[in-house]
Amino acid sequence: MKSVQSFLDAIPMPAVFVETQMRIVGANDRALALNPNAKETRPFVLVFRQPSLGSALETCLASGAAQRAIYHHTDGPHEIRYEVTLSRVQGGEIDGCLLCFNDTTHLKQADQMRRDFVANVSHELRTPLTAILGFIETLQGPARGDQKAQDRFLSTMAAEAGRMNRLVGDLLSLSRVEEEARVRPTTMVDLVQLIRSTVRNLEPVAEEVGGALIFDAPEEPHKLAADSDQLFQVFTNLIENALKYGGKGTQVTLRIAKSPHDHVLRVPVLRISVEDTGPGIAPTHIPRLTERFYRIDSHRSREMGGTGLGLAIVKHILNRHRGRLAVESTVGEGSVFTVILPLS
Repeated sequence: MKSVQSFLDAIPMPAVFVETQMRIVGANDRALALNPNAKETRPFVLVFRQPSLGSALETCLASGAAQRAIYHHTDGPHEIRYEVTLSRVQGGEIDGCLLCFNDTTHLKQADQMRRDFVANVSHELRTPLTAILGFIETLQGPARGDQKAQDRFLSTMAAEAGRMNRLVGDLLSLSRVEEEARVRPTTMVDLVQLIRSTVRNLEPVAEEVGGALIFDAPEEPHKLAADSDQLFQVFTNLIENALKYGGKGTQVTLRIAKSPHDHVLRVPVLRISVEDTGPGIAPTHIPRLTERFYRIDSHRSREMGGTGLGLAIVKHILNRHRGRLAVESTVGEGSVFTVILPLS
C-alpha cells in the first residue's frame, strides 16, 4: 500500500504496519535498520519473535484498543530497550495496526543510575550513622560514668560526623559541577601560579605522611580559559590522593608541558602530570577510577576520609573544560595522573 508506506516514512522512529492477518504490509527505513526481515508480506511473529509483543498485537487487532509492549533488541554486546505503541488504524483500504518503536534505553539506564546512586549514598551515610547511634546508646548507658570511654567514643563520633560532612560536601560539589557542565569558562588563568598555590597548601599533608612534593615549574606562564576554583579542586584532589595512597615516603612530582596535538581532543593542549612513587594500580581498576563511589580498597579509603567521589568530580570538571584525565600505572612502581586541557 503506497499510502501506508508514505505515512510510515514520515514517522521519525522505527514504524511497522501489520494487517488484520498479522502480516507486515509496510515498514520504514528505521524499522528495516532495526530488523532487516521486517519486509512486506512477512508474518509478524516470525520477524519480531517476542511473545509479549505478539500478544499485544493480537489484542490491539481484536479489541481496537491501543496497547503498549516492550521489545528488547540485541545489537552486538548491547541490548536496546524499545517501548512499542500499538494503535489500530482503519479507514478506506487501510485496516490494521501501526507499531511505533521508541528507544527508551537511555531512560532505563538513567533510572538505574539514579537507583544505584541513591543506594550508594544511603550505604555511605548509614555506616557512620549506625556507629554514632551505637556510641550514643553506650554513652547513655554502660559508659555513662566512664570518662576515658566517653573521650574515646566522642573522638570516634567526631571522626564519623566529619566523614558524613565530607560526603555531603562532595555531593554538593558534584551537583554544582554538573549544573555548570555546559557553561565553558572564559576567564584566563595562569596554571603555573594556580599549581604553585595548590602545592603550598598541601605541603603540610606531604610532611604529615613523610612524603615529598615537587613542582617542576616552567619559568614562563601557561595561560588558558578556566575556572580557577574548579581546577584548584582538581589538583588538590589528585595531589592528596597521590600523597595519601602512595604510602609513607612517597614522592609526588608535578610537571607542565605543552603539546601541539592531542590524539583524542585533536587540538593543542597543556598536559599537567601528577606522578607518584607509590604501590601503583592494577590495570583492572584503571577504567573504573572515575566512577562514583568506586574504590580500589574500600576499607582503606574510608579510614583515610575518602568519599569515593573525588575522581568523579575531577572527571566532571575536566569535561566542563573540554579536557580529559589520562591514567598510567605500573604495580610496584607508581602512577601518573595526567590532566589534559585544550589551549583553544
